Amino acid sequence: MSTVFIALQTNEDTRQIVDAILQDNPHAVANEQPAMVKIDAENRLVVRRETIEELIGRPYDLQEMQIHMITMSGNLDQTDDEMTLFWNA
Repeated sequence: MSTVFIALQTNEDTRQIVDAILQDNPHAVANEQPAMVKIDAENRLVVRRETIEELIGRPYDLQEMQIHMITMSGNLDQTDDEMTLFWNA
């Protein structure tokens, strides 16, 4: 199995984003550091706009996440509604 990950800065803006990612990916594991949160998942990680909007209480454009993103690993497929990190078999 291959692990994909996304790392985000630790700040007030990303707290609900991290919660949304973990809610939608119960198999994912968050590794919290002083300046970042790295979320690892086997094979696939999905970030859903709708879940983030529910937690932050306002409309959200997934492009906003790039402001807080440090790095990621995996192939990326993105629409207006979802961002998916994955490895091809």
